[in-house]
Amino acid sequence: MTWQPGKDTITGLLAAGDLDRVTPDGEVARRLLEDAGRHLSTAAAAGGAGDLSGAFQLAYDAFRKSAASLLAVQGLRATSRGGHLAVQDAVIAQFGASVRVFRSFSRIRRARNTFEYPGSGTPGPGIDDVADAIESATGPATRRPSSSPRMSSHPGDTGARQRTWQAG
Repeated sequence: MTWQPGKDTITGLLAAGDLDRVTPDGEVARRLLEDAGRHLSTAAAAGGAGDLSGAFQLAYDAFRKSAASLLAVQGLRATSRGGHLAVQDAVIAQFGASVRVFRSFSRIRRARNTFEYPGSGTPGPGIDDVADAIESATGPATRRPSSSPRMSSHPGDTGARQRTWQAG
C-alpha cells in the first residue's frame, strides 16, 4: 500500500516501527475528533479560570487527536515507539502543504514539552501561548477530510485523489 503525498515519510515511519498498520476505522476517527472538540471547550474554560498549563495541554491534545484521526481513516496508528512525533511527521508529510495549520504542530508540541517538563527557570505558558494553541488546534478539530489520501497496492500507481476539507 502506498500513500500520496508523503509516501516516503509514511513508508519510513512504518519501517522504523513508529507507525503501525491497522484496519481503517472511521468510527475511531470520529471519536478522536469528538474528544478533540471537548478538549478545546475545556481548554477555553481552564484558560479562563487561570489554569494555563492545563489549558495548553488540552489544546495540544486536541491538535494531536485531530491529526491522529487522519491516520485512523487510513489504517495507520502511531506506536508507543513513534508516539506524538510520528503523528506529527505523518500528518505534516501528507497534509502540511495543503492544510497550513499542521505546520504549527511541531511548534505547539515542543512548547507543550517545555511546559510539561520545565526546568527551574522555565516559565509556564502565558495567556498568549494558550490562545495560540487553542487557535492552532481549532482548525483540525472542527474539520474533517472528505477523502483520505489515495491508497494503492500497485507500486506504479502514483496518482493522488484530491483532498478537500469540509466544515464538520
